[in-house]
Amino acid sequence: MTTYFYFSVLILAILLFFPVSKMIWVISVRRLQRKSGRELSTEEIEAQKTRSRFIALLLLFPFSWVFNYGLLGLNHG
Repeated sequence: MTTYFYFSVLILAILLFFPVSKMIWVISVRRLQRKSGRELSTEEIEAQKTRSRFIALLLLFPFSWVFNYGLLGLNHG
């Protein structure tokens, strides 16, 4: 049963990675454009994309763990 738990954590994190990173990226780019009052360069946009992917990884694995823990009700310490 533990293999199923880890597999489901990984699958959920993978499935949510692209939409969540895209959402974080859009919010980040809009915030930076509003803050600077200008259009961002291609390098700045790519830097925000890299940053959003890193943030998504940091958020999704703990979220996926907690979600699956609550859903499956397993006792993992």
